[in-house]
Amino acid sequence: MNLKKIRLGIIGSGIMAENILRGVLQAGLLKSGQVTVSDLNTARLTLFKKQFQVKTEKSNEKIVSASDIVLLAIKPQNMKALLEEIRETADNQKLFISIAAGITSAAISRDLSGRGRIIRVMPNVAAKVQESASGICRGPQAKTDDLNIALKIFNAIGKAVAVKEELMDAVTGLSGSGPAYVFLFIDAMADAGVKAGLPRQTALDLSVQTFFGAAKLLRETGLSPAAAKDQVTSPGGTTICGLHTLEKGSVRADIIDAVEAAILRAKALGQ
Repeated sequence: MNLKKIRLGIIGSGIMAENILRGVLQAGLLKSGQVTVSDLNTARLTLFKKQFQVKTEKSNEKIVSASDIVLLAIKPQNMKALLEEIRETADNQKLFISIAAGITSAAISRDLSGRGRIIRVMPNVAAKVQESASGICRGPQAKTDDLNIALKIFNAIGKAVAVKEELMDAVTGLSGSGPAYVFLFIDAMADAGVKAGLPRQTALDLSVQTFFGAAKLLRETGLSPAAAKDQVTSPGGTTICGLHTLEKGSVRADIIDAVEAAILRAKALGQ
């Protein structure tokens, strides 16, 4: 499927849909004239039309009928009703990409009565700055080309990786919810800086840059986190003392427990 020739329909005009659309347009994967967006929220549709010069539509069925790829960008609790609404318009020539947490591709296919090819994606909030971590899996009838199309779209808003369907809940708990864990850690580090006498904004700036720089170091050097940690942990130095305190507080186990709790919740949403 050639992206330059496809028609993309987006059902839902929330923040994630906005971030994805901005990314693919800025990357030059699509042009505004190839995209149509539907939603019941007239104000959001007006914003999309003004900001991105895309077409808008009230009817979800018309969106499906006129599109080659349909991005399902709605809340999980609204998915079943939407799929029942568009079922008769769907067919196996159309690729459906869902970003709804916890809703399996089998469930989507079932509610579409087996019509359409399904891809599931779990992006995260960093899509707003084109730095999302996105997990992608193939569903029923989806082809290798469909997976490659989805990877191309979501690599435009960050880093996308293909995983097996049974691992999508793990992706949700790790990278889907992960930014919140990072925000909490940064906030705590900034509080520590304030406690030590730094002005609030200075402490926050230093904390944010520390996380950003550390992540960039790992991404660009290929070092493992353990190897990078060893490079800044001098014998008898300040860093090893700080790490010792974190380990005494079981911070590593707490992070693992947090990810596992989010994974369990993702599984529950899919029931």
